[in-house]
Amino acid sequence: MCRDYLRPVLLIFASIAVGVVGWSGYMLLLPVALGFPVLWSIAQTRLVAALVSAGYFLAAARGLPQGVATFYSSDIWPGLLLWLCASLGFVAVHLVLWTNKESVRPFRYFLAAVIMTIPPFGITGWAHPITAAGVLFPGWGWWGLGFMTAGLAGLVTRIWPAVAIALIGLWLWSAASWTEPHLPNGWRGVDLKLGASLGRDVDLHRQRDLIATVRNAASDGARFVVLPETALGFWTPTVARLWTGASGDTDATVIAGATMVDATGYDNVLVAIDRNGGSSILYRERMPVPGSMWQPWRSWFGESGGARADFFTNPVVSIGGRRAAPLICYEQLIVWPILQSMLHDPDFVVAVGNGWWTEGTSIVAIQRAAATAWAKLFAKPLVIAFNT
Repeated sequence: MCRDYLRPVLLIFASIAVGVVGWSGYMLLLPVALGFPVLWSIAQTRLVAALVSAGYFLAAARGLPQGVATFYSSDIWPGLLLWLCASLGFVAVHLVLWTNKESVRPFRYFLAAVIMTIPPFGITGWAHPITAAGVLFPGWGWWGLGFMTAGLAGLVTRIWPAVAIALIGLWLWSAASWTEPHLPNGWRGVDLKLGASLGRDVDLHRQRDLIATVRNAASDGARFVVLPETALGFWTPTVARLWTGASGDTDATVIAGATMVDATGYDNVLVAIDRNGGSSILYRERMPVPGSMWQPWRSWFGESGGARADFFTNPVVSIGGRRAAPLICYEQLIVWPILQSMLHDPDFVVAVGNGWWTEGTSIVAIQRAAATAWAKLFAKPLVIAFNT
């Protein structure tokens, strides 16, 4: 009887360890997440498969409760509730599609992986093992994604040890020759350490400090300078005039995060301010953070507010005669925004975020690792700008 309970307990603890290590924020540890499909497949009952899925997902997203508590300046309970609610989709999909029939198990897992990639379940499709494709198959592009998908399917079959050995060999080879994505020529991402004040403290002094930061970057030869998410605060005519007026003093085009508010809600955007004094909305975030930003239920009750989700619009943007794939904050944690962008073959990736609320967690490190993995998979240069 004891042995009947020991196996499920070991599987659950192993899934937690896989979630913690694989999603620790260390780039080259992402392939550890490939242990999840193995553990899911060798679960002997549907209930154990659900508990394995829950252990993996909750461990991977372990920073969420503390982050939410910091963001709202509240106790831990709202964060715990959101943490548990976010896991329901992942657990439900893997619960329903689990099977003890080996002949159909690879197809079932493939279906689960696809469902967790695209909306609606893909909206909370964090910690997707396929993100590790960038570590195992750097530069292979869509072929690498295909081989990674085949590898995931192979990990839920009887021959999973052989598949795992092959993937571990690729992992070691990649780790031995690993190089970070390079910056596009003339581009510079600026990391800031301004905490919660960025985007909230919008007085003239702060704007002038940011303008000075851009000028310093431009003085080092940068022609395009990227500032983090919400760096400019609310994008108003006054702020626009200040920045366009200052742009004539520098040869750089500024790409910066801002917030555009109207009567029905707001957009989380990237603004482009060129050296000729012009400005435009470059990109509208496709998937804001569910719950804290994107709140679609407000419209059900006739209320306004919350960030708009543009889902499948503007996957690439044109800037400086080249095409960029923008990713704002939460979009770096899920799969479909970057894959949608890559369908249009951009020249490089721009990843920005404002992670002040993640202090004490690995969330920003995970975002950076995921963005780097996707850039490496498709051999694209990468520009990153974060505030912490």
